[in-house]
Amino acid sequence: MLDLFIELGNLKKLKRAGWILRGIPNPESIADHSFRTAIITLYLADELRRRGLQIDPDRAVRIALLHDVGEARITDIPLPALRYVDKSKAEIKAVADLLKLGPAPEEYYRLWLEYHEESTPEGRLVRFADKLEMLIQALEYESQGVGNLEEFWKVLPLLKESEFYPYFEDILKTLVELRSKKRSL
Repeated sequence: MLDLFIELGNLKKLKRAGWILRGIPNPESIADHSFRTAIITLYLADELRRRGLQIDPDRAVRIALLHDVGEARITDIPLPALRYVDKSKAEIKAVADLLKLGPAPEEYYRLWLEYHEESTPEGRLVRFADKLEMLIQALEYESQGVGNLEEFWKVLPLLKESEFYPYFEDILKTLVELRSKKRSL
């Protein structure tokens, strides 16, 4: 397991490529993003459960913790590169190989697949939290004066189509309002 733990340390060193391409000085690492995604997932899952939905918050958080592990090997491939690289294939192989180093490779791989394939409510919730986290980060960078982040906000319609949107519509509306206020200043 030590080899796995050391390799996963790459996530702390690797910066999110989309932010680098926008010229953001000292952008967040993949680990920074993954941590906040896991925290967001925890809160959203607990709220959904409180509202009576059948969701397993512990499973959702486990998925969130695993959702970007493949990037320890394939890095955070930026959007323009996806025209030339099959990230899905690469990520599936990287995750399968990485998780072989751990104590429960099949279980952890199945959890990761729930996110990758969006095959369970927990996997879909992590996908929602992942995109929500990216928008929060975009808002933070825009608040620091960074421009040209419009392409990141194009994910908003996808979030509005999510089964979770009715439960968290207020969060997304507030995020958009905050962005509008900061842009008008």
